[in-house]
Amino acid sequence: MAAIDGRVPDGAREITTGQANRVWYVDGPVPYVLKHYSDPNRAANEAAALALLTLHGGPAPELLGAGPGGSPAWTAQTAVHAEPVPADQLLHELAGPFAAVHRITGPHAGRLAGARQYRTWHHYLHGRLDTYTTAAPDLAPAAAAVRRQLDTTDLDIEPRLLHHDLQPGHLVRPAAGGSLLLDWELAAFGDPLSDLARLAVRLDLTDPTRVLQVAHQPTPNAVRRFQMYWRIHQFADAALSTDPVVRHRGRARLGGEL
Repeated sequence: MAAIDGRVPDGAREITTGQANRVWYVDGPVPYVLKHYSDPNRAANEAAALALLTLHGGPAPELLGAGPGGSPAWTAQTAVHAEPVPADQLLHELAGPFAAVHRITGPHAGRLAGARQYRTWHHYLHGRLDTYTTAAPDLAPAAAAVRRQLDTTDLDIEPRLLHHDLQPGHLVRPAAGGSLLLDWELAAFGDPLSDLARLAVRLDLTDPTRVLQVAHQPTPNAVRRFQMYWRIHQFADAALSTDPVVRHRGRARLGGEL
């Protein structure tokens, strides 16, 4: 097998589906997926997340190589031949992978690499709101209400590994073995309930607390934290999404707060 160096080998088949990165399937004795990133910080973060998951035997592709400082930045991951878990089975099948991922603890809050790291989850969330209101100053008054809630909510949690980009298509079921989670570019250390809140936003649920069934009898404090995270993820869409439909939906969901 030729050394993996981030270059696209002859015969590689492009399987790009998104807009930010280019992705190829590389056949061979050990097939792999090669990813080129438009944002090197995301490459560094995904490489760090996959390395950590590989170390812990987590439900994710194995990292075979990475060049976050390359031009372009890249990662190589084991090829996964699997179909996405159907949307109507997603919440049921997430329980196992979630438990495995969220058992992995971290030394700080925030992204694993390529971005500022925070001493506490509380500081990280304030930092995210700073980012959103800098991008969309008109959101500042509504964000102030969430900041007040942040400061009155018990967030004394041990940071755990989060996928932080959960949506249909990212959970797949191989023919052999357990389900796997793909696309770890936005992975972070924080509160596992934030993963569920992100998923509720992506599923555009009328009742977002439906996803809490994965958490198994959440406490009142957990429900309060989940609802706050759901609003913060809506702020992210409203301020940063490049898709006008998603941006409008985020603002609509925030509703009377704007």
